[in-house]
Amino acid sequence: MESNQIASFVVRFQLALFEKDTGKKLWRIKVTHVQQDRETLFESMEEAMEYMKKMAEQAKV
Repeated sequence: MESNQIASFVVRFQLALFEKDTGKKLWRIKVTHVQQDRETLFESMEEAMEYMKKMAEQAKV
């Protein structure tokens, strides 16, 4: 069984805050869903991955 289902994403990480005392970095993550030309912002990699998983599962077969 063949399927041409494709879900493509562009992921960009931008440093939003760097705490010199602790070395902690806070990132702004922008995920672009290519097929829908839709951009969404996230504060954690886990949220971004969950979004991409959801969008990939919703892709039309």
